[in-house]
Amino acid sequence: MVRLKLIQPWVQDTAEAIAFALNCAVEIRDRDGIILGKSGCQEDPLSLTGSRLKVIKRHSTILADEKAIGEISIQFHEEKEKKDLAAIDKYLNHMALLLSGKAAEAHALKQVRELTTILETVHEGSLVIDSNGVVTYCNLTARKLLKLDKEGIIGRFIGEILPGTPALEALKTGREYTEKEEIYQQGHRWMHFIVTVRLIKGIKGEIGAVLSFRDIGEARRLIYDLSEHRIQYTFDDIIGCSDVIKQLKEQALRVAAGNSTVLITGDTGTGKEVFSQAIHFASPRSRGPFISVNCGAIPDNLLESELFGYERGAFTGALKEGKAGKFELADGGTIFLDEIGEMPFNLQVKLLHVLQNREVERVGGNKKIPVDIRIIAASNRDLEKMMEERKFRRDLFFRLGVIPLHIPPLRERREDIPLLAHHCLKKYGKKLNRPNLTLSPGVIEYFIHYPWPGNVREMENAVEYAINVCTGSVITVENLPPRIRNKGEEPFTTSSTLESLIKNYEKKVLEQYLKRFGTSPQSKDEIARMLGISRATLYRKLSRTNVKNSSN
Repeated sequence: MVRLKLIQPWVQDTAEAIAFALNCAVEIRDRDGIILGKSGCQEDPLSLTGSRLKVIKRHSTILADEKAIGEISIQFHEEKEKKDLAAIDKYLNHMALLLSGKAAEAHALKQVRELTTILETVHEGSLVIDSNGVVTYCNLTARKLLKLDKEGIIGRFIGEILPGTPALEALKTGREYTEKEEIYQQGHRWMHFIVTVRLIKGIKGEIGAVLSFRDIGEARRLIYDLSEHRIQYTFDDIIGCSDVIKQLKEQALRVAAGNSTVLITGDTGTGKEVFSQAIHFASPRSRGPFISVNCGAIPDNLLESELFGYERGAFTGALKEGKAGKFELADGGTIFLDEIGEMPFNLQVKLLHVLQNREVERVGGNKKIPVDIRIIAASNRDLEKMMEERKFRRDLFFRLGVIPLHIPPLRERREDIPLLAHHCLKKYGKKLNRPNLTLSPGVIEYFIHYPWPGNVREMENAVEYAINVCTGSVITVENLPPRIRNKGEEPFTTSSTLESLIKNYEKKVLEQYLKRFGTSPQSKDEIARMLGISRATLYRKLSRTNVKNSSN
């Protein structure tokens, strides 16, 4: 609220000026009746209570925003001096108007000072412009977002910094706006902001405006942080002691430092999303969003709008304000496109455009929206075969496969099975409030020999099932899901140690590979490559398991 107290010295000067001009006694009070200015002639009529002389009183109300903020009162003797009362009233009204304007101006300046104090501490960019659209203030965040120094902003017309900004129209019409999406180009750089404009009002209308804005990527990260509560996986969550898993983790960790597109292949349930999240959270983008999209789970007619977003009125049922797509939501972070082989052929062209240009175009729109994203794709299908069948674009395949990572199924890295089984037991034992359960040696033996068509996901389900049905403190084979018990490859005993079980299985695998590919040095090089181990490691395993071969 506008108050006269803000300009008290000026009020006193005004009282003295009126007293001198009209040769009268003057009091100027605020809306609460407090005297802020007082003056008068030597014979003060206000002090002549009981005098027989007639006292003339005149008043003028001081207004601001059509509300009374004070009053000017004068008194003088009628007999002492004949005066034109109409002229006096006009003069008093003029002085009241001057006080009103001065108070409103001081109030506006006070608002600006308070705003600038606040704006320096907020996380948003802030610009203050005057009624002509000239920037009079900018905070540190604004300078960072605009990538300009203070000298490059203060004193410039806002239209030069943000070409075509609706803030100028808001000044003309008096209509503020909130959280409006705006895109600007500064040289070769695109700026994508969420902008709010608030007007600074004076006695005669708008005297300026405050623009608050933030990078849309930052806004979406905030929404993501508030809405996403999914488990975040890191490389510590990838369990395995096999050489192939160790090498895969080392390679993925090196890849995480860059920004290249990654294509992860592997059977269903091998942990492709776990690897993709681990890469994201080990990368410089870890503070940005991780957006996961299952391309096979979204109907074809909805997938385009989900990925690329849409403008208002793009189709029947569209939100009136439009909607940002997954690519925009991933701005500043990583988007994980799971089951990329299920993407319709026509959308593969649009995806290729995103990969090449890092910009998207919403459904029903004609505006290119820049996105700063890393793309990680995954598939359990043979994309090369799909290329030959013309079901997957060749150019897209090579764009996606800049960094290929293949996760082998459990049946090819059985030495990881005991570790994974105990990890699952610990995880679901805690979740189901049964932390003291153990796995019998028979279960471990069964797990090592079981083919695991559903891989890690199937093992997790099997262990969770066993925890639920186990009545004792040790999980036995009888507690495993029927589908697993019925598919066991051979009977088991409980007399073997874990080390001997793994050694026996390694021996079987090596014998099978030698039988299939041969025992020559070249064959052994090929076997080592296929098993994901070095040639030296293969020779050590052949020696340790006593596998017979014609040449060592």
